[in-house]
Amino acid sequence: MSNIVFDAVTRVFRRDGKDFPTLDGISLEVRDREFVAIVGPSGCGKTTCLRMAAGLEFPTSGRVSVGGKEVTEPGPDRAVVFQQFALFPWKTVWDNIDFGLRNKGVLEAERRRRVGDIITLMGLEGYESAFPHQLSGGMQQRVAIARAYVLDPDVLLMDEPFGALDAQTRTVMQEELVRLARKNPRTVLFITHAVEEAVYLSDRVVVMSRRPGTIREVIDVASVRQSENWDRLERIEEVMDQDSFVHLRTRIWKLLREQQAPNDH
Repeated sequence: MSNIVFDAVTRVFRRDGKDFPTLDGISLEVRDREFVAIVGPSGCGKTTCLRMAAGLEFPTSGRVSVGGKEVTEPGPDRAVVFQQFALFPWKTVWDNIDFGLRNKGVLEAERRRRVGDIITLMGLEGYESAFPHQLSGGMQQRVAIARAYVLDPDVLLMDEPFGALDAQTRTVMQEELVRLARKNPRTVLFITHAVEEAVYLSDRVVVMSRRPGTIREVIDVASVRQSENWDRLERIEEVMDQDSFVHLRTRIWKLLREQQAPNDH
């Protein structure tokens, strides 16, 4: 079981002798193999939540656990995909994806099988020998996601992974991620500013307040998706045209607008 649990988590940063609270009493469980997106105003602590699940930051009070174990450091059970692709520019697509497996001491035959499988799954065939600068942004992000998935992590932590992509490429990558999540499910915590993206991808959407971040509401998307059978629709625009999708999107936008600071125009 690979759930993520935030138990009364508070995070306070100290700068120039002053305390700046970022998170205030966050309690949330991302269930095993559930896809949860967090949306909220800038500075509300979305990325801080993800970084604490990754073991890159730690609560001022409260506890973060993954699979029942308190997070005290990064671990092989969790893989992180950032907005910036963070690929090694001097390594080929194959070698970028193979890097983590090689570091773990996985035998060559097993590495070749796993890298080959994920390259096929992510539609990267023919690009194995290409370098990052020879790829489009969307292809680079495919490599970054492949590099995370090939490690077979229990938990995937994604911090606005499509934020640097153009609108058309972003749409394609959203469809690819849905396909991948259905075929090879993982426990996913996904940070985004895009409401439509959150609704399309997620089982639940967590809406946060402005700083210090609290959980404003948790929206159940999975039950709507199942009852309306969104999965029968091949294209993202077909899903977004559904009345049920529009209703969820509008509901979340209203919650976010209520969190807008008076001078945020």
